[in-house]
Amino acid sequence: MARALELGARGLCGSHPNPSVGCVVLRDGEIVGEGFHARAGQPHAEPLALAQAGARARGAELFVTLEPCAHHGRTPPCVDAVIAAGVRKVWAALADPNPDVDGGGFARLRAAGIEVEVGLLAEQAQRLHRGFLSRMRRGRPWLTLKLAASLDGRTALANGQSRWITGSAARAEVHRRRAEAGAVLTGIGTVLADDPQLTCRESSCAYRGSFLRQPDRIVLDADARAPATAKVWAEGARRFWFTAADGPTPAGVERIAVPRAGSGLDLGAVLTELARREVNEVLAECGPTLAGGLLRSACVDELVLYLAPSLLGHEARPLVTLPGPETLEQRLRWRWRSVERLGEDLRLVLEPDSLSPSPDPHS
Repeated sequence: MARALELGARGLCGSHPNPSVGCVVLRDGEIVGEGFHARAGQPHAEPLALAQAGARARGAELFVTLEPCAHHGRTPPCVDAVIAAGVRKVWAALADPNPDVDGGGFARLRAAGIEVEVGLLAEQAQRLHRGFLSRMRRGRPWLTLKLAASLDGRTALANGQSRWITGSAARAEVHRRRAEAGAVLTGIGTVLADDPQLTCRESSCAYRGSFLRQPDRIVLDADARAPATAKVWAEGARRFWFTAADGPTPAGVERIAVPRAGSGLDLGAVLTELARREVNEVLAECGPTLAGGLLRSACVDELVLYLAPSLLGHEARPLVTLPGPETLEQRLRWRWRSVERLGEDLRLVLEPDSLSPSPDPHS
């Protein structure tokens, strides 16, 4: 199963909106077939692994990171291929919460006399498939907030200059994270100040030779101030413009109206609309105001902070804009998941602490 998880990770840059499933066929202790789902519309992991195994799949064991599908989508049901191949036993890390599957794949396998075991390396598989699982279970994408700052928690000089606070290794990893997330979100402040492209380089995919799909670009812009000439609207990916105001829409951009909340937009409504458009995971790269709003709303599932060994001073721009709590018990708490050196910088990865206060409904 560990090998199946490694294979599944190869599809992270291109399988959206499908999960990046990996599969291994084992016969007499030897791997005889491998596969992973590289791109939506192309063969899934199981048929690829079984095709490689050929006749050796009969009587073999199959290890897969997610329950084999039992419905017709862009490709035939994977359970049909598994049953036809004569596999003896299927080991699955997770059940598929997709209502079109949701145990149906396991039921068909067992009905065909194939033994099924579920739960092997389940925690690792949940990490691999977190975006797909979030959309299916919670009705919203998995959201990672990426921030980069100096040692004193500053993200740019007072005049807005910020290139580059962090080093090349951190910047390269951000491109990889964009590719693997499949969608990048920013706010109107960043669009007006920096005019970012929010694309990823061809070399950013973790595995060479895998399909690289440019991430969706998402702009939150309550008053519809983004110019039609903004680089974020360039062709090459889906583009979503969330706003509560009227006005002309740039060509090829989908304008999505959501309610206001406070001085911005209803972030819960934004995530719900993204899920309806089959967005599994979002990487937020934004300024301190939107970052603070995301944190206050408790929408952030993961916080990734790149910390550079430099100091910018108290007049530089802050990491996030947050109202100060009245008591320490009201502070937003996070748990360390990892702290690692990355080139010249530190990469801090955190997850929400369950002891944090309830989200602000007006964020």
